[in-house]
Amino acid sequence: MKAHFILFVADQQASTRFYTEVMDITPSLNVAGMTEFDIGGAVLGLMPRAGAEKLLGPAAQISSDANNRAETYIVVEDARTFHCRALNAGGVEISPFFVRDWGHSAAYSLDPDGHILAFAELSKTM
Repeated sequence: MKAHFILFVADQQASTRFYTEVMDITPSLNVAGMTEFDIGGAVLGLMPRAGAEKLLGPAAQISSDANNRAETYIVVEDARTFHCRALNAGGVEISPFFVRDWGHSAAYSLDPDGHILAFAELSKTM
């Protein structure tokens, strides 16, 4: 089994550049209508909102900002480096890197579409 997490984006090319720079990997698939990154046993997908609306129909309300928010929480070995790359690529910090209650050190930012992007690592102090 392999999970796919798809983010609906306004500009597929801009989002592809952002995640390529942040993740420091090239997409495993990059065609009109879908970009995919293999990330440790799962797939992070980027689909243009217009394509999602066509696929899912108007009932999905893809254009509504309230329905486009998602959090992508990725556990890596050097979360601070990934978070810095996100900020350097144009992400907006919403919570800096520090030890969290649940045993991870994590930092949060927003990607170009307003999706929450978190990079975390097992806390060394817990």
